[in-house]
Amino acid sequence: MKKIILAAAIAAFAAGSALAEDIKIGVTPGPHAQIMEKVKEIAATKGLNIEILEFSDYVVPNQALADGDLNANSFQHQPYLDNQVADRGFDIVSVATNVNFPMGIYSKKVKSLDELQDGASVAIPNDPTNGGRALLLLADKGLIKVDEAKGVKVTIADVTENPKNIQLVELDAAQLPRSLDDVDASAINTNYAIEAGMNPKTDSIALEGEKAPYVNVIAVRSEDKDAEWLKTLIASYHNDEVKAFVAEEFKGAVIASW
Repeated sequence: MKKIILAAAIAAFAAGSALAEDIKIGVTPGPHAQIMEKVKEIAATKGLNIEILEFSDYVVPNQALADGDLNANSFQHQPYLDNQVADRGFDIVSVATNVNFPMGIYSKKVKSLDELQDGASVAIPNDPTNGGRALLLLADKGLIKVDEAKGVKVTIADVTENPKNIQLVELDAAQLPRSLDDVDASAINTNYAIEAGMNPKTDSIALEGEKAPYVNVIAVRSEDKDAEWLKTLIASYHNDEVKAFVAEEFKGAVIASW
């Protein structure tokens, strides 16, 4: 009888091991990495083992995913992914939303956009989608006007009115927090703002509304969009525990999409 019980236990363990799967997910440092750590805990109880790899910019995670070095990534919004696919030909698709990071404008020199003087310098991300997002934020706050027909693809060339002669300075998104000593204000993605120790709710001088096009997504190669492990990943992310963690940890600076 003992041998039968032992054999059954070994068989059950082997079956459980066979169901376990290992995947690699790329994220940017800060909130995306912190949230994925929570997702990792939940996924592990479902037999999905996640290795989290952090990338310091927005370009490499998609290339790594396309090259097969990652199984998924979780760091970008849909307009950015669309632009990357169009420009680089990646066979990558979004499969689920995750969280929204309202972009903010920060400054060490003024306490409101109204205080910006003629010719003031404002730094924005140098990638097309986040740069456009920053321009739309500045336009929404009345600092500039842009060609509305361009939608989310607006660029500096599409600025139609600039009454304060704002000097728009394009910088790598990850470098924007460090630019605050050199410019009058910077439009900074929330993940980089939080990583630099800034709270979007209390430290920004202007904050974007909850704009649906900029909700972040989980992306995979097209060939994996129906994979069983992906269903487990999404279920683990869209979990009440993760939602509660986001609300408690980020106090409204990061917003769950589900």
